[in-house]
Amino acid sequence: MSYFDAASAAPLHPVARQALLASLDEGWADPARLYREGRRARMLLDAAREAAAEAVGCRPDELVFTPSGTRAVHSGIAGALAGRRRTGRHLIVSSVEHSSVLHSAETHEAGGGTVSRVEVDRGGAVSAETYARALRPDTALACLQSANHEVGTEQPVAEVADRCRAAGVPLLVDAAQSLGWGPVDGPWSLLTGSAHKWGGPSGVGLLVVRKGVRFAPQGALDERESGRAAGFENIPAVVAAAASLRALRAEAAAEATRLRKLTERIRARVAAVVPDVEVVGDPRRRLPGIVTFSCLYVDGEALLHELDREGFSVSSGSSCTSSTLTPSHVLRAMGVLSEGNVRVSLPFGAAEEDVERFLAVLPGAVAGVREKLGVPAPVADVRGDELVVDALGKRCPIPVIELAKVIGDVPVGSTVRVLSDDEAARLDIPAWCEMRGQEYVGEEPADHGFAYVVRRVS
Repeated sequence: MSYFDAASAAPLHPVARQALLASLDEGWADPARLYREGRRARMLLDAAREAAAEAVGCRPDELVFTPSGTRAVHSGIAGALAGRRRTGRHLIVSSVEHSSVLHSAETHEAGGGTVSRVEVDRGGAVSAETYARALRPDTALACLQSANHEVGTEQPVAEVADRCRAAGVPLLVDAAQSLGWGPVDGPWSLLTGSAHKWGGPSGVGLLVVRKGVRFAPQGALDERESGRAAGFENIPAVVAAAASLRALRAEAAAEATRLRKLTERIRARVAAVVPDVEVVGDPRRRLPGIVTFSCLYVDGEALLHELDREGFSVSSGSSCTSSTLTPSHVLRAMGVLSEGNVRVSLPFGAAEEDVERFLAVLPGAVAGVREKLGVPAPVADVRGDELVVDALGKRCPIPVIELAKVIGDVPVGSTVRVLSDDEAARLDIPAWCEMRGQEYVGEEPADHGFAYVVRRVS
């Protein structure tokens, strides 16, 4: 089995395993106690903090360990907003942030705060200028991920941090995806990370708050971790997390070069050997191991199952794999195709022969899913000079397939109106037009769902 979902959780690094096992015997006691076992546990915790701080590029007393990366994000945002409440209650996030950031933003709004969501380009990146325009006199905090978890696009964190610092606004960076590859550049103020993204054990996050940043921890306070992360520290897991981060950093430069070559091969070959595919994400400013693409006329869940049967573990942001039948917020914000979406995220040490086998299997898997889909003939009728396709009650990717089947039946310059109540159609029909060179006119409310209007150009 080839595991290609490291962006979700990386396999446990061998160094992390060794450190975990060793510290189980030495780090079980309460590090706040003064007796021998407590002092031994405190030494392990302090050493882990120093190692993690060195990897992040901060002072050890600026870094605390949390029970997860999500908890680090929630605590960091809540504490920074509370600390700067006199300034205002305005929060800035990008539209492609991790759900933990977006959920914190929703909570802030529900409590009476205001949120600006900065849009991204089709590659998934924000611009420093757009972020700067979102800054206001009452802005308490800005948040920006270092790199996107779904498409791999790296964000201009250093430039945004410069703009925020000039405005006197702290910037919180969610560095979960990139921290294993290197420190985050720029004058950021707060930073979060998650150990299971870099080969450490799950259940360990980190939160960094730079000296001088106004920060007021929320919730019931605890004497541990500077009052910013309540509860008894999981010292063996913390030690393993710090050890794996240090070990990965030692290999990062050489491994990044190797994985970039493999992902470039995937990007080029997928576009060449799979018909009707869109490779998404910035082609240059991107993490070394992530490739994401979407296939027209494919049920994403069926494709993932087919690849699983062939021995490949991959993930998807497709609406077709979601119980809510709504596309990924990242793909939606980018305005790219969501149906048949596949994310390949290679772990450290991924074998070249496994990548070659994936590329050999993929075209057949996509073709097989398309054939098995058994798409019914489109239900269409002519109303005046317009062809109307009734796709109500049909889910991704059926509305787009039915559009593709009938677009050739109308004269150039005429329109096709697709009736659909599937949320994914709002994203996938415009994306199909972009790929096929047809004109997307827009959407209109219908008796049920919406009518998506497409004009035939060629």
